[in-house]
Amino acid sequence: MIARVWHGWTTAQKADAYEALLRTEVFPGIRARQIAGFERIELFRRLSETADEVEFMTVMWFTTLDAVKSFAGEDYEAAYVPAAARSLLTRFDHRSRHYEVRERQSA
Repeated sequence: MIARVWHGWTTAQKADAYEALLRTEVFPGIRARQIAGFERIELFRRLSETADEVEFMTVMWFTTLDAVKSFAGEDYEAAYVPAAARSLLTRFDHRSRHYEVRERQSA
């Protein structure tokens, strides 16, 4: 299993709009592509220490690195940030990080 991790930041005023865009357009668009080996996407949100910025983190789960490449292309570390999302973000990771999941345990 491969975890693809990405971060983006926006203002507190734009945070709800950005989250709504992810939920209603970006995530459904990813699911609609029906990428073999794509398992799920998770969204995390937190208020930064400056209290004027909100950080978002997405973690996408893929069965293999080849599945990641099916989603992102050969330059698979390049971030996938649609134009509508870019317009709401103040900054974001231009490269995603990928981690091989070595252990998963449930309660």
